[in-house]
Amino acid sequence: MTIFDKILAGEIPADRVYENDDVLAFRDINPQAPVHVLVIPKTRWSSLIGLADADPAAAGRFMAGVAATARELGLEESGYRTVFNTGDDAQQTVRYLHAHILGGRKMNWPPG
Repeated sequence: MTIFDKILAGEIPADRVYENDDVLAFRDINPQAPVHVLVIPKTRWSSLIGLADADPAAAGRFMAGVAATARELGLEESGYRTVFNTGDDAQQTVRYLHAHILGGRKMNWPPG
């Protein structure tokens, strides 16, 4: 069981900012920008590829949830970055699909 499973189960508190039938979004406990929110699907997948291969419609609903979260956070006009870390080389620390939404400041490029 991952920390995200425990958050979904209500075993660990989280500062929830958006939720629908498919996703839960909450503030990151170690923010890397003034706005740093994680968006997770309510069903566990280890990667976006796995979800898209198994259920393309669910992948679309997940991405729609990421967009709805960014809109809810008021980032639509100023801009934001969406990051998916997948696998060891990308420093994925929780093996549960999640998107990072970062905003509230000007981002740098390249990111990594």
